[in-house]
Amino acid sequence: MDINHLISQYGYAALVIGSVAEGETITLLGGVAAHQGLLRFPLVVLSVALGGMIGDQLLYLLGRRYGMKILRRFSRHRAKIHQAQTLIRRHPYLFVIGSRFMYGFRIIGPLLIGTSHLRPKIFLPLNIIGAIVWALLFTTLGYVGGEVIGPWLHQFDQHVKRWIWLILAVVLVLCLRGWLRHRRKKRQSRSTED
Repeated sequence: MDINHLISQYGYAALVIGSVAEGETITLLGGVAAHQGLLRFPLVVLSVALGGMIGDQLLYLLGRRYGMKILRRFSRHRAKIHQAQTLIRRHPYLFVIGSRFMYGFRIIGPLLIGTSHLRPKIFLPLNIIGAIVWALLFTTLGYVGGEVIGPWLHQFDQHVKRWIWLILAVVLVLCLRGWLRHRRKKRQSRSTED
């Protein structure tokens, strides 16, 4: 199993899927992989932007449809939710693009935008622009960071096989130990019955 081959073969799909739910770490790793020559930088940016855009679009639609029901469950944060919705109404363009960069708003931001009744024809282009800017920024950070992380990743690839064998050996020992303990208990229960 060569991790570089796996990254080269499935990296773009993993970036799209990974950035739908959680973006920054996946995007940084994509930038590192581009620095290592395993993936192409422009395709990493497009993959991550696509995944981030899809994730936010789904959350936005969820917010439009079920947002008020979802937000009612967070009654203790009602003041903060109202504040965010006021900000969305005042500065929708900045909020849609900027919510990707606000800590803690990656998931709740698009939901709040959906509940604010911002029209889809406004949200979609802003979502695309925000996703591209976000993907370009974090992929570039990962690419630049690849200079530092690159040598470590090379050593990591060499140690992966050893770790897998070590983990398998530990699991085997634990299973054998559990099986022997189970047999011993069975024997003891038979001897007490006699």
